[in-house]
Amino acid sequence: MICAFAGWNDAAGAATTALTSIAESLDADLVAQVDPEDFFDFQANRPTIRLAEGQSREIEWPGNVLMTASPAGAERDLVLLAGTEPNLRWRTFSEALAEGAEQLGVEMLITLGALIADVAHTLPVPITGLASDAEMVERLDLTRSNYEGPTGIVGVLHDSCGQRGIPSASLWAAVPHYAAAVPNPKAALALLRRLEGLVGVAVEASALEEEADAFEGQVSRAVAANPEIAEMVTRLEEQQAEQLELDDEVPSGESLAREFERYLRQQGGGPPAGA
Repeated sequence: MICAFAGWNDAAGAATTALTSIAESLDADLVAQVDPEDFFDFQANRPTIRLAEGQSREIEWPGNVLMTASPAGAERDLVLLAGTEPNLRWRTFSEALAEGAEQLGVEMLITLGALIADVAHTLPVPITGLASDAEMVERLDLTRSNYEGPTGIVGVLHDSCGQRGIPSASLWAAVPHYAAAVPNPKAALALLRRLEGLVGVAVEASALEEEADAFEGQVSRAVAANPEIAEMVTRLEEQQAEQLELDDEVPSGESLAREFERYLRQQGGGPPAGA
């Protein structure tokens, strides 16, 4: 079961974009929707009105949908949960999803997230894989999470699944803080590619690859037009290069995990920019 929620856990929309790309590539089928009535404050997450075929008006409510996909050649099916972090009744929401996952025979929960960090858009997107199960950490080459501090709906969902014996992991992409106000397809693509290796599923994402290339080019042109930002990006590139050299001496992922935990503590419970 792969989940992504727009909101606090989804800087620059990278996590939800990755999940949407997976659903489109694998022709996922919609199987259920979570009724938003009990879980959303509609003044905080307002419904929207759109015109259907340019005539009739339809209301689209914030919410979450469950989809299923059967990738060719994969050992198992996928259950995809896409939507928005709820405002209310997180325990009820998470327990209902965990119960549904158990009934569907889900063997592992994976959540996708994105955080704002001091990284350069010109370099490969840092991806951190976290898990609370020691065996899964070693088997999947992830990092054991010892984070303490504010959490989002993904943290509560992991806890609910853990109480039912469903192992879980999470993948986090780091997005540049100076370009976090716009969607980041490059980070979404990096999440998707790391997920492929984790679950053994190949996803066709040529459209996302083109968007990622265009994004990097657009940001580079904007940076080049501002000497102060260009200097900052050069400094970030140098810092990341130094950090990569240091990371050769420590387990993979630990450095970014520490940065991730530091960032969340500094937020003090507030949402990341772009959430």
